[in-house]
Amino acid sequence: MMPEVTPATSCELSQSDLPLPGRPIPDSLILADLTTFHIGGPADKVVIARTEIDLIKAVREADEDSTPVLIISGGSNMLIADEGFRGTVIVVATQGVILDESACAGAYLSVAAGETWDYLAAETIAHGWTGLEMLSGIPGLVGAAPIQNIGAYGAEAASTIARVRTFDRQSSQVTTFYPADCHFDYRTSIFKQEPGRYVILSVDFQLKHGSLSTPIRYAELARHLGVELGDQVPLAKVREAVLALRRSKGMVVDPDDHDTWSAGSFFTNPIVSPDVAAHLPVEAPQFPQEDGTIKTSAAWLIDHAGFPKGYGRGLATLSTKHVLALTNRGTATACDVLTLAKEIQEGVHLQYGIILDPEPHLIGVSF
Repeated sequence: MMPEVTPATSCELSQSDLPLPGRPIPDSLILADLTTFHIGGPADKVVIARTEIDLIKAVREADEDSTPVLIISGGSNMLIADEGFRGTVIVVATQGVILDESACAGAYLSVAAGETWDYLAAETIAHGWTGLEMLSGIPGLVGAAPIQNIGAYGAEAASTIARVRTFDRQSSQVTTFYPADCHFDYRTSIFKQEPGRYVILSVDFQLKHGSLSTPIRYAELARHLGVELGDQVPLAKVREAVLALRRSKGMVVDPDDHDTWSAGSFFTNPIVSPDVAAHLPVEAPQFPQEDGTIKTSAAWLIDHAGFPKGYGRGLATLSTKHVLALTNRGTATACDVLTLAKEIQEGVHLQYGIILDPEPHLIGVSF
């Protein structure tokens, strides 16, 4: 249900479509062609769902036939087995943005799951709507945002999400979630906690009008911008800075740059008890959480456990720009990536007693 806005002379509600650029989708049964890791074997069948009706129909038909289903959004947060996927792969390619805007209530956008995330972020900045500027440059599609509760530079998608429409494969019905129902937390949600059950159809965002960003909360971004924590900066300037920082870490997808042949950050930042945090070196980053736990930096742990940028023994290595990204240097296999990931996980555990958890969705492989 859309939020109610009382019409007034100074606060008129208008509704319109907001077209975003489309994206090319390879017509391929080889799943490496559909992921940013460029890894993955063949699928038995690939369906490209360009409408919501087609998406629901494809999922229902596969479920009714008891056929295994793999939903691929932008393919930017998954590692698929070299053997491929025995079942139906459904590629989300739905498009459409409906905008409700008023001078009082701001902008309310209903966005199809298949829209490209960064195109949406750029468009909101161009229109003077605040909330997504820190999340510029994140690869993937809108439908993946609530699953992972994507975040960067002190911001999370959850802070702007007003509603998530899904197809519940358990009940075979369209189900709507509001923020309190989504169980959002650091890089997780109910959609991730119950994997495979919900297919995201669309996501609604509530954004405010403004020429300045939300307050800068991330020290690295503040330094890059030359401002203090808590300052607000013109939206376009924040986007430019975020993209520059992401590029410097190989976190903006570029087919010609093997540092971006990855799933982005392979490990999440660990959240540990105060007792575990007390045994970390004093220079290790520590960020107290509201529940009394401590978040530390996976990148710091990896680097100081003896795994520098570019570390690796073959076609799977750490990025030469950022130790959190495990990369495919050309023809790496899923096995190559997982061997490196396990080595890093074991090294960090041995050094600091902390087990790093993988962030990407692992398909047909175990870790």
